[in-house]
Amino acid sequence: MSRKVSIVEGPHGHDNPCFETPSRKISSTSDHAEIGPVRKKSILHKTSGTEIGINHGRVEQGKQVNGEIYKKHSVSESVHSKIKYSESEEERSWWYSFCLKCRSKKEEVPSWQPDFWPKLCPQPFCLTYRQFTRIISLNLIGLLSWCILYAIVGDIAAPPDGKLFQLILLTISAHIGGWLISLTTLPSLIGMLFTGVLLQNIGVVNIDESFSEICKQLRNVALVIILIRAGLDLDPKAIRKLKFTVMKLGIIPWSLETLLITTLSVFSLGLPWSYGILLGSIVSAVSPAVVVPCLFRLRIKGYGVAKGIPSLIIAVSGIDDAFSVAFFGIIKGIVFSDSSLANLIIQGPVSIIGGIGFGVLWGIICNYSPERNDPFLIPLRIILLLVGGLVAVFGSDVLGYGGAGPLGCVIAAFTSLVCWSRQGWDIEDNPAATAFEIFWMIFEPILFGITGASVKLNQLEGNVVLISVGMLIASTILRIICTILVGIGCELNLKEKIFVAIAWMAKATVQAALGPVALGMVAIGTIEYEYADKILATCVLSIMLTAPTGAILITLLGPRLLTKTKFPIEPEGWRRSHRPSVRDISIIDEEEERGHHNVETENNFHINETT
Repeated sequence: MSRKVSIVEGPHGHDNPCFETPSRKISSTSDHAEIGPVRKKSILHKTSGTEIGINHGRVEQGKQVNGEIYKKHSVSESVHSKIKYSESEEERSWWYSFCLKCRSKKEEVPSWQPDFWPKLCPQPFCLTYRQFTRIISLNLIGLLSWCILYAIVGDIAAPPDGKLFQLILLTISAHIGGWLISLTTLPSLIGMLFTGVLLQNIGVVNIDESFSEICKQLRNVALVIILIRAGLDLDPKAIRKLKFTVMKLGIIPWSLETLLITTLSVFSLGLPWSYGILLGSIVSAVSPAVVVPCLFRLRIKGYGVAKGIPSLIIAVSGIDDAFSVAFFGIIKGIVFSDSSLANLIIQGPVSIIGGIGFGVLWGIICNYSPERNDPFLIPLRIILLLVGGLVAVFGSDVLGYGGAGPLGCVIAAFTSLVCWSRQGWDIEDNPAATAFEIFWMIFEPILFGITGASVKLNQLEGNVVLISVGMLIASTILRIICTILVGIGCELNLKEKIFVAIAWMAKATVQAALGPVALGMVAIGTIEYEYADKILATCVLSIMLTAPTGAILITLLGPRLLTKTKFPIEPEGWRRSHRPSVRDISIIDEEEERGHHNVETENNFHINETT
């Protein structure tokens, strides 16, 4: 009997899955012997976690890709099929699924474990031996490091009232709170912020005014890391391609939101115009820390990547952060400066020109020093970029031009990225960007923990909270409307414009870094202290309200508002080392594809039965 093939057309034709020979592997768990040539599974098979469904000569219904019918499993099924936790089949209770979700990250090298460990700690309800020993090692390192600090600095590191001890306790607790929140697919920074608020208000820690100086310096270091990461995330090719769209969607909505927050804070919260502008410049910044994880989950499913929407959102987020921090630094220098009127007038232009000049110069220095073939090239470049950013931020404050430093950080990182890419470094696989991701993992719980601990619930005024919530809702609505109107002429349809506008409503990193700054620059008990306290309360509320709301809306509305690609593509602006991808084929309409799939399935069944 002659072998028949599927009716799916292609340049070389496609095999009917029902005629698979034993020499071909069917799935990763197949027991077939590899006799003769074995067909490789595609990367799409690996990334989707699906298998070809074959059961006694019948093809199970599923999604058709490249002429083959794929069975789509649920998340728990696909994970369970790849990770074997026990010899017996466990009942799929909610507790089992929850534990499975915590252990679902598969590591390349299997974990070694003693013979007694599976009986003592059955999986997935308990940790693997590797995870357990890793936690023990980290705790031992932390404990011994604290002992060394205590031996050096004395009572400042002693429990329970030592400042250093309280900061360490707050940071560790914030990290744990962030990990727990991340299990719900929400950004971990939300858990870190709420952990700080909780520990402060139940009396576990007491981050009072005596911590203001050390908290200020920690926030400045975190700000440097935020800004350098923003510069390294700006893909030059994407910006060059979408330069007019990025500038329009980055500057105009940001300016209008800043203006609205400023006006409402002056007439509703009773702030003077100078403090209102400070608040407006902070609140209008977008947080890539919230947006990027949500976009990644949509991107691996193929939503919105054909038009470069992830690159657009990330680029505008970075530009918004740069504008907000630079503008805040300029206004802060004017408000809290005792300089003459002439110096105040020239401070803005000098800060902008000086920041851009320093950033370009330092980026060129990082390009030529060290030499490109130096065996210690990567660590030296990372350290140079970090030190340059720290000098820019701390030095500009000392010189009285606070807006120059943050702007210089972003420009230096972006200039370095452009120069390094010309020498062969992949923009999407940049070792410097990976290093600063690690730095951010360290400083993220510190930043959001101390920001949350700055909020004392018993001192919050009810009318301030209500007015701040109303301001945030009004600014979000204005930004959505403005983005849709400004997006006229861009290569985005109405649904995509709405999604992009909603993605930019999330606030977090800049608000946590800059919200408490004014509070640390005024004396306690003065009217200025009340103004600064209102700024901090509004910034914290903006994180609590917009970060989880934005993350949820991005996740839910992405599949409904964005066009799906037939195959996930490799969009600009995403690091290839962290996110495997395959090339895009075409854009499809989901309803049309669903109908086409049904026709193809019926035809394949008909061929199989006649055979």
